[in-house]
Amino acid sequence: MTGIEAGKTWSRIGAEVAPTSSAASGVWGSLNEVSGYVGAGTWPAPFSGAGYFAGGKNSSSVKLTTVDKLAFPDDTKSTLGTGLTTATVNISGMSDAGVAGYCAGGATSSSAHVSTVQRFAFPGDTASTLGTGLSTAVQNVGAFSNAGTAGYIAGGDAPPIDTVDKFAFPGETRTTLSAVLTTTVYAAPGMANYAVAGYISGGNGTSATTRVDKFAFPGDTKSTLGTGLSAAVAYPSAFANSGTAGYVAGGNPSTTTVDKFAFPSDSRSTLGTGLAAATFFLAGMADTGTAGYVGGGYGSGYTDAIDKFAFPSDSRTTLSAVLTVPTLGLAAFADGNDG
Repeated sequence: MTGIEAGKTWSRIGAEVAPTSSAASGVWGSLNEVSGYVGAGTWPAPFSGAGYFAGGKNSSSVKLTTVDKLAFPDDTKSTLGTGLTTATVNISGMSDAGVAGYCAGGATSSSAHVSTVQRFAFPGDTASTLGTGLSTAVQNVGAFSNAGTAGYIAGGDAPPIDTVDKFAFPGETRTTLSAVLTTTVYAAPGMANYAVAGYISGGNGTSATTRVDKFAFPGDTKSTLGTGLSAAVAYPSAFANSGTAGYVAGGNPSTTTVDKFAFPSDSRSTLGTGLAAATFFLAGMADTGTAGYVGGGYGSGYTDAIDKFAFPSDSRTTLSAVLTVPTLGLAAFADGNDG
């Protein structure tokens, strides 16, 4: 029996009872594995994961390839040796937890909109580019994902569109949904309640909007929430504590507001403590069950700050760790505890 070895400082009490042929598949293997860890005094490292902030542009209007990594749970920051393949602003992120993060669309240093989707494999953060990108070259898209199933890229301006592209996991094959956004919109971020629904919030079309569109999984049917954002904003950020609530933070006109949508009812409230500073053009991601993070953007100027909202209290702190440079129009994604 694995883990029972001569020379160990412990032994079983009582007679060994061998498993029968009717034991459930995998049960004895799992127990033996635990026994081995106890006997050897070692355990595998617990899941930690990380959040990422990618691309954007700095206060000199230089577009960036930088990818900053925020390690969970201690919130220490490092910068990946390999960043984006091309300096890109107005880019968006999504992830398949435990597998890869993705950065989609944006505008390059030549000011051209792109259809590129770049992939960062977890946990090594090795970068590659998908063979099939977006159906349209576009910037300021919204993005959300249903971990283990698919990622979605919605809207954007090239000029403003209502299209929703879907990338099936793990093959990353792209289709375009028959369901579309309620109106053509850009600068409308996405968030998701895994295995339940994804959301596209606010944004701009002919003007800023309070609208929140919801795409139910797995059928991808679209509806629009009866209660939208508390105010019409473009360029906010969004993140979610899957199974509990989604959050939409900041936006233009420049605001500190953070709206919270309780799952599964989608009822909206507004946090008593918003962002540390009124900010738009920022990015958000989350470590489900632990905290949500909002970083970068523009308020009184470009910022490198990262605000953290602890779950479930939603109390806010501002991290001592900051982005490599003050940045707006960046993407965010996470390899977190989100299934």
